[in-house]
Amino acid sequence: MSERVPAPGGLALIEALVNTLDIEAGADALDTEDGRTPFGLTAHQVPHARELRESLRATLLAHAGHPAHQDVTPLGELLARAPLLVAIDAHDGAARIEPADGDPLLSRVASAIAQALTEGTWPRLKACEAPTCHWAYYDRSPAGRGRWCSMAVCGARAKMRRYRAK
Repeated sequence: MSERVPAPGGLALIEALVNTLDIEAGADALDTEDGRTPFGLTAHQVPHARELRESLRATLLAHAGHPAHQDVTPLGELLARAPLLVAIDAHDGAARIEPADGDPLLSRVASAIAQALTEGTWPRLKACEAPTCHWAYYDRSPAGRGRWCSMAVCGARAKMRRYRAK
């Protein structure tokens, strides 16, 4: 939708997955092989990836203070199926969270969320409040109170609707 700087770290994976669906155009990148490749998905895995995507979108809408646009499996239920390991580097003792066996995409998402939680960046990944958009974006506003994926597109449309309603 809009040209924005991708979310930091592993949140870029989540942002990209949520943004595989263009609600306004009705286009789903997961329908194509090129759209599945960045996530390492086969056509057989797409239904699970869509379930994860919509659970993520609902959570990102909640981060922005908006209700979910549809009933979805709670993200916590999906993440409970994603085993993670704490890996310790033998040379310097540094610890990191890594995906374990299981659904590779789900485990990568769980790992990204765990890392974002430790960095405090998870709540800044949000979904646009515009009902025809719900695009994922990383809120870089100083107060962390962004509402739209793009002030120039969705924000301007919302402001124009409010102005015309007056």
